[in-house]
This record gives sequence, C-alpha cells and structure tokens, in this order.
Amino acid sequence: MPRYKLTLEYDGTPFVGWQMQENGPSVQGRLSEAIKAFSGEDTIPRGAGRTDAGVHAMAQIAHFDLAKDWACDKVRDALNAQLRPDPISILNCDTAAADFDARYSARARHYLYRMVNRRSPLALDRDRAWHVIPPLDAAAMHSAAQVLIGHHDFTTFRSTECQAPSPMKTLDRLAVSHQGEDIRIEASARSFLHNQVRSMVGSLRLVGEGKWTEADLRKALEARDRRACGPVAPPCGLYLAKVDY
Repeated sequence: MPRYKLTLEYDGTPFVGWQMQENGPSVQGRLSEAIKAFSGEDTIPRGAGRTDAGVHAMAQIAHFDLAKDWACDKVRDALNAQLRPDPISILNCDTAAADFDARYSARARHYLYRMVNRRSPLALDRDRAWHVIPPLDAAAMHSAAQVLIGHHDFTTFRSTECQAPSPMKTLDRLAVSHQGEDIRIEASARSFLHNQVRSMVGSLRLVGEGKWTEADLRKALEARDRRACGPVAPPCGLYLAKVDY
C-alpha cells in the first residue's frame, strides 16, 4: 500500500481550518473528497499543521495511503482537477516511506506573519495580511522578540482551548523585518501551542506602537498567565511557510 506525501498551498479564508469539523468546509475535508473522487477510496489525509480558520499555507505537508499504486504526477493533477474552484493547490506529490507521518515526522515548522503598516485600507492584501494603521517600530519589535527565544513556559501565549499536554516549548527563531509598509514576523520551532504565533505577534504589535517595552514582554512571558498576553493577532496574516523533516 503506497503512502503519498503532498505539498500544498491554500488560502484559508473560506475554510474553518485544516481539520475537518461539523461547522463548515475544511481543507482536510476537501482534500479527502478529492482523493475519493479520483481514486474511489475513502481516506483522511494527515497534515503537518492544524491551521485555524482563516490561516493560510505556502507549503503544508500531508500524507495518505491508497491501495492502488498511482503515478505521483497523476495524483497531483487529478487532485488539482477535483479541488477546483476551491483555493487549494497541490504543488507536489511524492511517495514516502511507510512510517512517514506528516505531523509526527516533522523536525521543524516555520510560520510567517504578515502585517501591512499604512493608513489606507488593503485591497490586494485583504484577508492575507493584518492591516495596522499606527506606525510600528519594527526594530524595537525584533529586539523585544528575542526575549521569547529558547525553552520557556508559554502559557501566556497559549489559547485557553489548547490541548497540548504541556505549555513548555522551544522557540528557535522569532525575527521581525520590514520593507516599506510590509512587516514580516518569522517564527520557527519544532512545534507550537494553539494560537502561540498569533499571541506573540499581538504582543509584539504593542511593542511596535510604543505601548510595551522589551521588559513588558519579558514580564508577560514570566507571568505564565493568559491574561498577561496582548490582543491576539487576526488569522488572516498567518501562513504555514515550510515544514522540515
């Protein structure tokens, strides 16, 4: 029974998230339907990251098994045909080892958060970036972000609905850069808590606006209290950018 590994991108705007739910269409659900339509087999693909409603992916990884051995190009093209007109694209399909797991085999996940810092409303980037009007100091945001690097209890930056058994995570990278009105926040770790990236971004915005200092961010981290977190950034600016194996 061959195992297939997919690399896919999607616009998360019309979906309730990656994971199948009863309250609306999901990326996982649409992919499962597409696999069934071309192969006749019922299977539920597993993804590397359970992106939330409105969160996008540049390179989500998924795997699934089929009884029949199909050419990888055929799988890619057949799935893309079945997924139209939904904003999901299969970029690549490969065969994988029988023990490969898109989620548990991952060694690192890389997320990108996009802000557009300007007064005028967004047209081209609507639902694909966070529109922030007050001027932001990206250099101050980057400097403060380094406080969060390393192995910490991230309870402050964890959703109250997070199901992870422990709030302890190791954040390998958190970098803030800007070019003109575009501000990019890149976060890398083996795994993240639910809403961790968006929570950190929301607090970094306060630093960028001058409402918080680096010391305030450290104090929030050390509080280990969700109430110490700044407002959570909206999902529209978040992208699962890459997964390492």
